[in-house]
Amino acid sequence: MENPRQSTAETPTATAVDGGAVGQTLTTAGDVLWNMADKPQSGTIFGVPYNFERPSVGRLLASYWQPGKGMLVEKPFGIGYTLNLASWRSWIVLLVAGALLYHERGGDEAVETGDEDEPVEVIVD
Repeated sequence: MENPRQSTAETPTATAVDGGAVGQTLTTAGDVLWNMADKPQSGTIFGVPYNFERPSVGRLLASYWQPGKGMLVEKPFGIGYTLNLASWRSWIVLLVAGALLYHERGGDEAVETGDEDEPVEVIVD
């Protein structure tokens, strides 16, 4: 397939002489970018979905709220899955994760009794 951005005049090229690639022709940066644009922006790899299309607000909102779908839905941008906020199971996961984070960061420190500062007697037989 010919690059439509290329004029009919010859494009400047260079010959690589580095790392055993002697004689390999390098094209301009425009040709490289044109070839990158031809690659698929979304699909699956080993059953895991990916999507690198430019995200829009509508697509972001629609992907996080999908009634009738399962707890996990495809991410609107990136690799993998995300929580479907239309599912009640997702809210339980968020509540449990929030409670664990709250507990880990100290949570309610007034509940502590202060026994940690007193010396402990150890008896060895």
